[in-house]
Amino acid sequence: MKLFGSSGMRALFNKELLATAFRVGLAVGRNYPNIIIAGDTRTSGDAMKHAVISGLLASGAYCQDAGVAPTPTLAYAAREFDAGVMITASHNPPEYNGIKLFNPDGSSFNSAQQEMVEGMVLAESYDVADWEKTGRSGVFQGAIENHVKAILSNFPSHLNIRVVVDAGGGAASEVTPRLLEELGCKVVTLNCRPDGFFPRGSEPVASNLKELCNSVKESGAAVGIAHDGDADRMMAVDEKGLFISGDVMLAILAKAVGARDMVTTLDASMAIDDMGLNIRRTKIGDTFVSEELKKGGDFGGETSGAWIFPAISLCPDGIYAAAQIAALAAENKLSELADAVPVYPLFRGSISSKGLEMRRLQADLLSLKPVSVGNADGIKLDFNDGWLLVRPSGTEPKIRITAEAKTELRARELFDACLGVIEKSADSGVKAN
Repeated sequence: MKLFGSSGMRALFNKELLATAFRVGLAVGRNYPNIIIAGDTRTSGDAMKHAVISGLLASGAYCQDAGVAPTPTLAYAAREFDAGVMITASHNPPEYNGIKLFNPDGSSFNSAQQEMVEGMVLAESYDVADWEKTGRSGVFQGAIENHVKAILSNFPSHLNIRVVVDAGGGAASEVTPRLLEELGCKVVTLNCRPDGFFPRGSEPVASNLKELCNSVKESGAAVGIAHDGDADRMMAVDEKGLFISGDVMLAILAKAVGARDMVTTLDASMAIDDMGLNIRRTKIGDTFVSEELKKGGDFGGETSGAWIFPAISLCPDGIYAAAQIAALAAENKLSELADAVPVYPLFRGSISSKGLEMRRLQADLLSLKPVSVGNADGIKLDFNDGWLLVRPSGTEPKIRITAEAKTELRARELFDACLGVIEKSADSGVKAN
């Protein structure tokens, strides 16, 4: 059994998850004696948080509670502690919850750290502290204020533009509008009631942001900003009300920060390679991007909307990204910045499945005659005019497929051919999404 995926652990909220949360607290507290904790707006957040806190205190650790806060805010505050614990299921629906663990530099626990915690939880190789050595808890004041202040210091305070913010009912519902107002923006709020009942799909993808697109057009805003439940992600809509894809956002933000050395993931568009930057690619997941950025780099991100700015933190920071895209929109039309980014046809999709035998699948995929095959994360097939990536999701029971090529016809051909091979290899009843 594996607790942690590519971005923390997530599951439906139930008694098993609560019991696991307590054990995670015990395991973390035995190794990191001074902890800060926060949670997003989910209705189960307090129960989960207190379960973790109970474990931390029972281990003998000291814990401070920062209340409801975005994940990047918790990660920024962790610099004053041995580690940070965030109670969130990120972009999953509100009936889910989970845990993300952070180092003082804002980076997620790496694979070795996760395996250490996981091993202790699953083996139950821990004891509670003696009664006289149990920990104490307290309240941490000012986490949001400190994060906002740090971001404000990086941007001008006269962004005289209208911005629509769709926080999806998540942890940034009050934070991002406040930040942008302090930067001089006129803010129109959408889905900014932080009650834990997400009014739209929490993931900031085009299909969930139709209301935001319409609001931008109707209000004459220069940009629309969307977050997921814990605001480690940020995606944007241009002044025409058109969603900007993650691959284009990656290029726009890299240029905005003047990046020369960038880290991104294996599934990012090959158009990124045309930017003249030193680019290092990792497995999919912001954990791997931040881990690689520890070796150096100006900027990192993955096309799901997780943007990492090492100058402030190694955690994906949707709040900082919101300020960055607003600053760009104050000086440029985002539609023109987007149009300037070269785009190759790219298709992404997934297949729901109880599981596939990846070794057998790779053998079957060789029938597509790639020029090379890589296994850094799933199965990457390179062709002279494009590529395919087939990998199990790190957060959901799905097989994800990405295909890109120099022409739309070829990209669709690769995607459909790959889908056909997978469906033949999968258990019966598997359907494409």
